[in-house]
Amino acid sequence: MTPVTPRLLVLLGVGALALTAAGTAAADDPKGQKYQDGRTVGIELTHSQIILSGNGIGGKRGDGFRLKRPCWYEPGPDADQMLKEQEEVRPYFFKLQPNASEDDFKKYIKQFSDQVGKKGRWWRPAYNNKDPKGMACWTALEPFVFVPPGETPPGGITREELRDIARAALTVPEFRIRTSPAVKSYVNLSTYVWLTGMGATTRSVTATLPEVASATVTATLDDLKLDAGTTDADRVTKNCGGGRGQVYAKGNPLRCGIIYHQASDGQPGGAYELTATTVWGVTSDPQFDYEDIQVSATRSVPVGEVQTTVRESDSGS
Repeated sequence: MTPVTPRLLVLLGVGALALTAAGTAAADDPKGQKYQDGRTVGIELTHSQIILSGNGIGGKRGDGFRLKRPCWYEPGPDADQMLKEQEEVRPYFFKLQPNASEDDFKKYIKQFSDQVGKKGRWWRPAYNNKDPKGMACWTALEPFVFVPPGETPPGGITREELRDIARAALTVPEFRIRTSPAVKSYVNLSTYVWLTGMGATTRSVTATLPEVASATVTATLDDLKLDAGTTDADRVTKNCGGGRGQVYAKGNPLRCGIIYHQASDGQPGGAYELTATTVWGVTSDPQFDYEDIQVSATRSVPVGEVQTTVRESDSGS
């Protein structure tokens, strides 16, 4: 008969262990700092009590920031509450082991009853389910660790890790590029560039471990970079509206846009590929020097050349 282990009961979601939050990260890195792997990763906190909140959750653009480790311990109930929780798994214990005896269950419960009356808390493991190593990491940890007051077990979560979880969940918005002229520009004509569909230009995420600690990470739109798609152009970025660009208005000189100096006839599709990149500065509490988040989008810009015909007057007229 295979005994029902604490790990198996946890896998079944028994014992009130399955608070889960969703948002954006994952895996390991030799420097233990910043991790980039495109925009395909995410964060899904499993068997965790951490709560993610803020307007930076659920956007379309995370940046692949990954946690230093995919699993950790979180503080749980005291000895009395833990014993009560585990006594409630009794139906599952015998359901999974129909041949188990009362003595088998008593042996399972003894590890919890032995701590009753002692000061401290049981710590339990949680992990990032989006990390391919997350579950294996979680499985390697002890399912329950009793820790005296004021102490943290090896592998126990820190406020700095809460901050990194908030950073991993942080997303910034995608956007659309608008230009004036809208359909086709011309050589030496000012092409105004601005962005739409962005929404709030400050995005934040707070990771909270109730009654323990919280950490907040905030991204603020700081700048806009433009790439004309050709070296035969001037990029004008004197004032790009804090990263939103410059909407065309009659009589206003160009402060954010492109001036093309050659027609795009010989380009693929007969157009230049204009790239706009938003730059979001990142701040945090507790403070840490995170790198900027950058998001890019492209737009085709056909550029023509105005033809002028000069007629010489008849010398005899």
